Amino acid sequence: MIRALILPLVSGTIFGAGLTIGGMTDPARVRGFLDLFGAWDPTLAFVMGGAVLVMALAWAIQRRMQRPAFAETFSLPDARDITPRLVGGSALFGIGWGIAGLCPGPGFAALAVAPVPAAIFVAAMLVGMGIARLAEGRGTA
Repeated sequence: MIRALILPLVSGTIFGAGLTIGGMTDPARVRGFLDLFGAWDPTLAFVMGGAVLVMALAWAIQRRMQRPAFAETFSLPDARDITPRLVGGSALFGIGWGIAGLCPGPGFAALAVAPVPAAIFVAAMLVGMGIARLAEGRGTA
């Protein structure tokens, strides 16, 4: 049981540290990056560019693997996964990211840096997720 938790814990810690070091937990920096026609802050472009490079390397390695190191099969998205619901959710995500300056990963990482504002964001996010689940259960989402 504990061995099964070590890899996710280490991965999450590295991810959270990267988000914090990269400035993704600073809502003002994120909003500055999204403000293309005002006081644009390009520093997060380097964070995103680094993430794209790492992911490109991961895709290249994955193509050569028979199976994942810690699972039986790969679970990869394909073009059929793009639905109107996904596009709408992505738009809502982007709007929320622009307003709050945080998204789920940096929101949780920010709990270690700025606990009170981050806790407000995380609580609101969890309430929104709960409302979405309730709406799904009723067939309206």
